[in-house]
Amino acid sequence: MRPGIHPPYRPVVFRDRAADFAFLTRSTATSDRTIVWEDGATYPVIDVEISSASHPFYTGQRRVVDTAGRVERFNRRYHRPD
Repeated sequence: MRPGIHPPYRPVVFRDRAADFAFLTRSTATSDRTIVWEDGATYPVIDVEISSASHPFYTGQRRVVDTAGRVERFNRRYHRPD
């Protein structure tokens, strides 16, 4: 790697507030907010909407998608009278 062109790669905590789940990893992402982790050190924290703790694929919980409502809405919007 060429020196001086890459962002710093450091420990960061990613937190899924919906599932009350957080994990410490390394990333180039930055944040102004910090959190005190289990080891007592302070790390930047980045809130995410979905993680493996809340994603339906990993949890096995299915969500009902209203496809009929979407189709009806599309037909109402773009229907051409014959």
